[in-house]
Amino acid sequence: MTRTLILTRHAKSSWENPMLDDHARPLNKRGRKSAPAIAKWLRVHGWAPDEVLSSTSARTRETWDRMGMTAEHVRFQDALYLASPDQMLRQLFDAKGQTVLMLGHNPGIAQFAQQLVQDAPKHPRFLDYPTCATTVIEFDVDSWAELQRHSGTVLGFVIPRELPE
Repeated sequence: MTRTLILTRHAKSSWENPMLDDHARPLNKRGRKSAPAIAKWLRVHGWAPDEVLSSTSARTRETWDRMGMTAEHVRFQDALYLASPDQMLRQLFDAKGQTVLMLGHNPGIAQFAQQLVQDAPKHPRFLDYPTCATTVIEFDVDSWAELQRHSGTVLGFVIPRELPE
């Protein structure tokens, strides 16, 4: 059996109000356009999550909301706010969905993506994982608890600037 993980960094956030706590920053205009574009790309390829694991930040919540997708289970978790790859892996071990979308932050999500794949995509932006970058990774496991580092096959990687308006 296979499981699919969609790793998405939150869309571009606003720095307009310097008084806002980092956790409370919303998306900016570009971010509000990027999230639905990524969702459309996922739908076109038939990659729809049945479970979402997301940071509790305003920008990850808004990214998910603006993606306009649905999932059976959506969990916003404090443990994913600015999480390390190890923290992300621990949260994923508890997932039940066949296709899980994880919404997070850099540098953790970039490092996590690099640690999970057998072979990184030959894309110049994979390593720095810009805002709303998305990787779709397939694993040959029956449950997420069986997941091993460097075992995933990349099905797709995209950044919003590459997508049509």
